[in-house]
Amino acid sequence: MKTSPKQTALKLIESLPADASLEDIMYELYFRQRVDRGLGELREGRTVSHGEVKRSLPKWLKSAGR
Repeated sequence: MKTSPKQTALKLIESLPADASLEDIMYELYFRQRVDRGLGELREGRTVSHGEVKRSLPKWLKSAGR
């Protein structure tokens, strides 16, 4: 049986130290969400090769004003 997002979140929160701040909890939940999303994209083949990143990075930095 697949674990629900709520169960996953509760398990993650329980694993944190007792003195974890709300900010710590929110960060860990956000981090977990981003990792899960990235793994899903990887499974679906939605990735960018290293070479593509090297070619695109100068344009991305320029458009970001750097």
